[in-house]
Amino acid sequence: MEKIGREAVHATSRVVYFSDEPRTRRYIEAQPDDGPPDKSQRDRSRNVIALIGWVAAITVPKLIGADSRAKSSSIASASLSADQVVDNLVRKNEERAEALLHCEGIRVYHLAYRGFPGDRDAEMTVEATYNRPSSKDFKVVSQSGSRLILDRVFKKLLESEKEAAQPAMRARTQLNRDNYNFELLGYEPSETGGQYVLRVSPKSRSKFVYSGKVWVDGTDFAVTHLEAEPAQNPSFWTKKSEIHHEYKKVGGFWLPARNESVSYIRLGGRATPTIEYDDYRVTDARQHTEAPTVLSSGERRR
Repeated sequence: MEKIGREAVHATSRVVYFSDEPRTRRYIEAQPDDGPPDKSQRDRSRNVIALIGWVAAITVPKLIGADSRAKSSSIASASLSADQVVDNLVRKNEERAEALLHCEGIRVYHLAYRGFPGDRDAEMTVEATYNRPSSKDFKVVSQSGSRLILDRVFKKLLESEKEAAQPAMRARTQLNRDNYNFELLGYEPSETGGQYVLRVSPKSRSKFVYSGKVWVDGTDFAVTHLEAEPAQNPSFWTKKSEIHHEYKKVGGFWLPARNESVSYIRLGGRATPTIEYDDYRVTDARQHTEAPTVLSSGERRR
């Protein structure tokens, strides 16, 4: 495994640092200088690698670790078993995936880094478009803040999400019995009538699957909230990552509303990336005779 900062390749006007990714040799290009990188450059490179490692933890379908909710849950009040909940969840997810012909919306990506060698912030607004079965396209509408985060983190995130949408990757990360074990923890009241709380644990360890809890709507059998940690640390330079995701109902679909991740960097920094989702327009194949129905979320988060 290569150590960032210790092993550098001088190539004309750039210095290339290799990350410690176990499968893929990635690199960060530093600004041209007159000699080897100093300590601040090496530390900055390590922190960027840690932020890029976070990309793997937020692009694929997610799950989560510590319960931040104050609501009490009880297994005794659950009318269905864990197997019945999972059966309904898998079946309904397949039906919704088949029915979602087209989806578009606005996303706002924001990342705040606090720590050594200096604080950084960046924000990017993106138009996202999905077409069944696996096509995703992104158009950057606006961006501001740290060029390092914009180019090395946000753009990498968009590329990784396209990759995660491909059938082979989805098959390895979907929330089903092929990839996860399930345990029923309880049943909680909610605005829609009630939610089942499941603990999920992956059957194989990788940075693309997760351990934690998911809340499943008791009527639609869709994930409404999840809290988790990656089953495998996405980067050596990241000590710990906590992921929190919320979903909202748009027509007959439960779509992302807000994602937040908190990553603690070994050199003492803390990165808090968020994604806000808004202005959804979806095309539902189930609600048409001659043409699909187009539905809008009609909501805007403040």
